[in-house]
Amino acid sequence: MARDNYSYKKQQKELAKKKKKEEKKKRKLEKKAMESTPEFRQVPNDQGTLE
Repeated sequence: MARDNYSYKKQQKELAKKKKKEEKKKRKLEKKAMESTPEFRQVPNDQGTLE
């Protein structure tokens, strides 16, 4: 009867966790960069209420 290779499964699980963590960090950095650029900021338009 064949036996499971638990160390291989564990290694694959750890690699998946690491990849997911890196992707999350990358998304956070991209979001922060987008918020810091002035062209993507939402500026309230008060001129519409003045007319």
